[in-house]
Amino acid sequence: MKWKKYNLPEDARKLLEGCKSVTVASSITELVNLSCGGLGRNYFEVTYDVPGQGQVLEATVSRVRNGISANYPEPYMRRRDPDCMVIADNLPTDKPRFRERFGEDFAVLREDTFSWLRGQSLAMFGFISGQKEMGMDSVVIVPRNAGFFALSLALLQGIIAYEDIPADFHPESMLYIAPPFRHTHFEGKQVVVHNRMEGLHEVFAYNLYPGPSAKKGIYGMLLTQGEREGWVTTHCSTVKVVTPYDNATVIMHEGASGGGKSEMLEQVHRQSDGRLELGENLVTGECRYLEIPRTCSLYPVTDDMALCHPSLQQFCPGKLTVTDAEDSWFMRVNHIDHYGKDVLLERLTAQAPEPLLFLNIDAVPNGRALIWEHIEDAPGKPCPNPRVVIPRRIMPGIVNTPVSVDIRSFGVRTPPCTAELPTYGIIGLFHFLPPALAWLWRLVAPRGHANPSIVDGNGMSSEGVGSYWPFATGRRVDQANLLLNQFRDNSLVRYILSPSQYLGAWKVGFMPQWIAREYLARRGSAKFRAGQLLPARCPLLGYTLKELHIEGRNVARWFLRVEEQPEVGEAGYDKGATLLYDFFRKYLAKFDHPDLDPLGREIIECCLSEGTAADYERLIPSDLVEDE
Repeated sequence: MKWKKYNLPEDARKLLEGCKSVTVASSITELVNLSCGGLGRNYFEVTYDVPGQGQVLEATVSRVRNGISANYPEPYMRRRDPDCMVIADNLPTDKPRFRERFGEDFAVLREDTFSWLRGQSLAMFGFISGQKEMGMDSVVIVPRNAGFFALSLALLQGIIAYEDIPADFHPESMLYIAPPFRHTHFEGKQVVVHNRMEGLHEVFAYNLYPGPSAKKGIYGMLLTQGEREGWVTTHCSTVKVVTPYDNATVIMHEGASGGGKSEMLEQVHRQSDGRLELGENLVTGECRYLEIPRTCSLYPVTDDMALCHPSLQQFCPGKLTVTDAEDSWFMRVNHIDHYGKDVLLERLTAQAPEPLLFLNIDAVPNGRALIWEHIEDAPGKPCPNPRVVIPRRIMPGIVNTPVSVDIRSFGVRTPPCTAELPTYGIIGLFHFLPPALAWLWRLVAPRGHANPSIVDGNGMSSEGVGSYWPFATGRRVDQANLLLNQFRDNSLVRYILSPSQYLGAWKVGFMPQWIAREYLARRGSAKFRAGQLLPARCPLLGYTLKELHIEGRNVARWFLRVEEQPEVGEAGYDKGATLLYDFFRKYLAKFDHPDLDPLGREIIECCLSEGTAADYERLIPSDLVEDE
């Protein structure tokens, strides 16, 4: 009956009173052992008895020298399904409601879930969603044999030891895990149900992939809390960049899953001879290189979720101040496809000072999980979403204090674009955006080309407002207004747009954001002189540099202005710009709501009338260019 110390809500108390047994976990070590079925065991199969299907294998778990490696037999379960969230309550929302999608009230399934859990041996622990004073007291209850899932949550959000639970601990959020219902009720699909009640936010996860629940389910709780209280948990990485000349700049990089957030925290990838490969031309096969003898030092702050709590904004008026919402980072490593690609990350994960959790990594019991050994979805087809959960405290140079943002970047995965096959891949190396236009990019948030993190089709679609919309439970107009307040109130922040994968006919990977990071950190907060910036040919792309020099090296202009690539040309570029405008019109229509801030309505009207960069500047002024 140790669980009584947690002051659980009534339904949770009844559940634990009637179940077979309860393991109250207090440490990562306990959960590592639980993941493998107990101390001394090195392999465990997570199975459940599913009516009509017999014993169903959900995951295999191996104890490895550097932690725990978990794998799913179904390739579908190795990535987050973007349509997994449903809302069970009757509070305001733009998300699908449980009754609308499944034809019955959630109360029936909720009770069935509790009934099934009462027949299991369970495990539980307490944690804080977000951070103390900026989050919620929380408890998770899982089947005891799903210890690896509990481990993922404990790494991501922390675990409070039983003896450290304070007397005033009072859960405002509860997370329940019941995997078999995926098969009995949801045709094998990932489903995560959010149930918002007075003083309590429940999440019911009907699958064992941590992405939609232990990771994004908690994110949804924080977004719901912020919606009530008037603040946002942004979807971003944040890094303090220190140049070889000791100039420090904080860059915050937002974007849909796969949009380069984790890559912003990585050192630039070099060729064997030390050069940087700017890109490879898909038509001619030509490669272009850049030489930067010494790159900046990186001090990571956040990897995916940043609290923009009101209590932080006093630190630096005019700049957004953020702090991490997580204890560990859920890092995707699909781009680490061979030994030596990222030596620092490879060393950190292969010889970790404490246990890590690996997902979709091909490892054997008692072996060593290596982040470039990806499990295959099919013969010769590596899983595109291998992951490793790394505690912040072991990250080299980690910053544990709030930071104020100098540059706020938005990443977009772009496809190749040529005159023969025009696409929206017309974004140059990086663009400077007026604040009003930068806000629009957060509203439409392109999911982008070949997204590796989620189950999705092809083509350009939207991740939704803030790029965190798949995890939010409320109304998009409320999130749009909260974000607009950030852009209106923080006049000292600069905004850029950074593509990845392709620039027109050039394959570039994540090199654009690494080059932008090196250049902007060296440049600091200095304003641009008249003539240094040019309006982009497509107004949705703001401004581009007239020319770019870094460490005495010149970057070819066709990397800055894609229309100057002979493989694309102005006609191909303009067709791509039309596609981009069509995309904006389609998704901005979702914000035609009477509760939208009047300034937001003006900004959207500016876009729909194809206003210029200068028109956006007038709506929310910035200090990007010196006064003439």
